[in-house]
Amino acid sequence: MTSVTDGDTIRVTIDGKSTRVRLIGIDTPEVSDPRKTVQCFGLEASRRATELMDETQVWLEYDPSQSHRDRYGRTLAYVWQSEGVLVNEQMVAEGFAHEYTYETPYKYQDRFREAEQAARTAERGLWSPATCAGNTN
Repeated sequence: MTSVTDGDTIRVTIDGKSTRVRLIGIDTPEVSDPRKTVQCFGLEASRRATELMDETQVWLEYDPSQSHRDRYGRTLAYVWQSEGVLVNEQMVAEGFAHEYTYETPYKYQDRFREAEQAARTAERGLWSPATCAGNTN
């Protein structure tokens, strides 16, 4: 089972334990960071992540080029739906997330960058002039 914290962080149950997972390769506008105000398109990104993943079964894919955990103790992974949808990439393609490389290239980096460029060109989601025009601060 999955629950959504925000657009790029979820909770999954692994071996009966609740585990926080940070989606590799994406960054969504903040909604739950106590140090920041809610950013432009953050609520929309969280809603879309909820539509895609809340209360559904997902599969995690780890990337050996990345650490297993981030500095906040979250597991780093790609999240797959049963229909073969890579949720990380879907969020970028629909304009709900930026492609994000933390320190080193990752397995799907080229795909995510292409998805972001297509979303920018089509002015989808956070790239729309009617929302943030790419500026989510």
